Amino acid sequence: MVRERTFISTTGQAARKRKSANGATRRKSVQERRPRSFAWMNRFFVFLGLSVVCAALVKAVLTLNAIPVERIVVTGKLAYTQKLTLQEMIQPALIGGFLGADLSRIQRQLEQLPWVYQAVVRRQWPSALEIHVVEQLPIARWGDSSFLNHEGELFHPSGKSSWEFLPVLTGVDGQEQELIRAYQYISESLRPMALAVSELASNDRGQLRAVLSSGTELLLGSSELSERLDRFTTLYQASGETISTEIERVDLRYHSGLAVVFRKSPAVAGL
Repeated sequence: MVRERTFISTTGQAARKRKSANGATRRKSVQERRPRSFAWMNRFFVFLGLSVVCAALVKAVLTLNAIPVERIVVTGKLAYTQKLTLQEMIQPALIGGFLGADLSRIQRQLEQLPWVYQAVVRRQWPSALEIHVVEQLPIARWGDSSFLNHEGELFHPSGKSSWEFLPVLTGVDGQEQELIRAYQYISESLRPMALAVSELASNDRGQLRAVLSSGTELLLGSSELSERLDRFTTLYQASGETISTEIERVDLRYHSGLAVVFRKSPAVAGL
């Protein structure tokens, strides 16, 4: 009985092995008969589409870069700068075309011109550049050959003869902005008295000396400018036009007073 059961068990195992082998063979055959995947074709078409788009973008950029600057529009109130000069000056920077033009370079070039205080350059579609120019505003002459603008900045223009009416400021290099502020303050203080400053000078110690349009000289020192101008105002109100006609110099460098030097009358001058 034992041998018979052993035979049956062995036979059953063999049958199961054969069944498993046959099942594996069938699965393999089914897998071999499945259709191949076409995912690689999808990737190919995506890559092809991206390539076409990139090529179109490159072509568009090259086409835009090839557009030349056909027109230059200059705006702003120009009294001393010729529009033709501006247009000719920036021509070398336009070689790159409408999009390739270096606007920062053009702006720097224009602001190097003597009478140009500020320049703003913009692209104006489809093929023009707009240049807005603000010219220098001279406030005073600096020495014999230069001018100061409203910011106290030096510039060196041509055509100086038409600005001879401006006051002359002289001082040590680097004092330009300090002097222009002092000039503006003194001018504002004297305006109610109808007095104007024709010269303002500062020495290496910062001592200020102002000359009025009447020729009267004011020694203002290096500090307490407001207080010293107040004392001069008091003197003016007390003497009236005598300051313009008879006073040659007013020394305001004292702590709480002043000294006056009168002009010599013609009779005294002849003695």
